[in-house]
Amino acid sequence: MAFSADELRVLRRALATALHPAPLQDEDVQDCLRLAESVDEAVREAGRLRAFLLADLARYREALPGSLGGYLEMLRDALAGGYDPAADDLAALRALRGNAEAAELLARCQVLAERSVRARLARVSRVTVATTSGAPRARLLALPGGRAAADEPKPTPPVPAERPVPKPSEVFPPRRRPVPPPPPEERAAG
Repeated sequence: MAFSADELRVLRRALATALHPAPLQDEDVQDCLRLAESVDEAVREAGRLRAFLLADLARYREALPGSLGGYLEMLRDALAGGYDPAADDLAALRALRGNAEAAELLARCQVLAERSVRARLARVSRVTVATTSGAPRARLLALPGGRAAADEPKPTPPVPAERPVPKPSEVFPPRRRPVPPPPPEERAAG
């Protein structure tokens, strides 16, 4: 982000006022508000540009392997701008690791992705420690089995209006085949 000479003067006055509080003139206040609006607009524009570049990167990734050169260049630029490689980027680079540039970029992206995951886990663990170090946590009432579930009356099963229709096997049991009589020789011996 670049500031004009006038914007730098306003910024210096604002910083000086922050360090050594003094009443501001209306003109200084208006200048500070205009500078804040300019900075906000620059931040919004940077966000729009970043979204456009990431969408472009995704289009190049989807067109691989035909867009290999453009994809690798765009990914390098995105990484230089603070982009954390996504799982799709790692998968695409793994598929292209036969290319020396892609293999080199894969190694770099794996390191960055691992750092990003470790940082997120550290943030989550700090939040978890902060929330569990105080009073004991209450049970969640919105989940099945919570305190609210014990207070609710159990629904009674609906009474069937009609008798259920029996299955054919219940009405007509399977026929048993008659056992043939023993041969005449065995009858005489018995």
